Amino acid sequence: MTVVGPFGLSVRDQALETDVQAGLAAVEAGLLEATKSEVPFITEAAQHLVRAGGKRFRPLLVMLASRFGDPYAPGIVPSAVVVELTHLATLYHDDVMDEADVRRGVDSANARWGNSVAVLTGDFLFARASHILADLGPEAVRVQAEAFERLVTGQILETAGPRDGRDPVAHYLDVIAGKTGSLIAVSGRFGALMSGADESVVDILTQYGERLGTAFQLADDVLDIASDAHESGKTPGTDLREGIPTLPVLRLREIAARDGRAEDLELVRLLDGDLTDDARHAEALTRLRAHPALERARRDTIRCAEDARATLAPLPECFAKSALEELCDAVVHRAG
Repeated sequence: MTVVGPFGLSVRDQALETDVQAGLAAVEAGLLEATKSEVPFITEAAQHLVRAGGKRFRPLLVMLASRFGDPYAPGIVPSAVVVELTHLATLYHDDVMDEADVRRGVDSANARWGNSVAVLTGDFLFARASHILADLGPEAVRVQAEAFERLVTGQILETAGPRDGRDPVAHYLDVIAGKTGSLIAVSGRFGALMSGADESVVDILTQYGERLGTAFQLADDVLDIASDAHESGKTPGTDLREGIPTLPVLRLREIAARDGRAEDLELVRLLDGDLTDDARHAEALTRLRAHPALERARRDTIRCAEDARATLAPLPECFAKSALEELCDAVVHRAG
């Protein structure tokens, strides 16, 4: 048994492991090439998060999905570069919106160079992704455009909040389906599409990616509360400090409204207060880590990952399918 990538994904076939590793190495080279500029400062800023590392979760999914067609087709590596560049671009923008100081264990771009440089660098990465995408054909352009529309819509829905009378949890799941699920769905779609897989396989791997993307974000929500900075590579409780209602907080509010326990209502009031104060923020994190709402969010994550696994059932048995199933376990493991 061998291991691929930071997720510790087990691959039980040497040929598959070798090909996936080679594909990911080619993606890494493609990312560095795509982020070069004639202006040295732009290269430095654009490669800041590339060189900081990362899970390369989306390119890994592209590589595994391509195994259901021709995994050596010429569009596979460029499409993986496109999805990772798009993801990196959103991180630059997210850090500005969240006023984050740390990303992937290093200073965020906005903390190092300011908001304007961070936003423009994200735009530069979007432009480079579009340039590569143009060579992949009109269908690829359409798929990426639709995903990007969903991604931005998810961000807007998060900012606007749920409509009156809408279940906040249902609203939040719609948000993350757009913000996170859409691009991970494209990873599965591009891998299958570029490899020439059957249309039914393309659809299955697209659905799988969307459901896995939801589980991935829910695991991130749990990790943001439960982990320290060393584990997550960013400051714990960033969303908490900014008042962004991630799933553990939504589950807490649900429990407090249903049961009315004084300690739960007191914690809700603490979360509704000023969490830019370090002492209050630390107290909120400590109490939320010990609350049953966090375990409820973990169970939600497991359920979403199992939904993703079930989507794969019609696919033929092979090492790539087993790896995709194990990827569900790897996502859940991140949430503890």
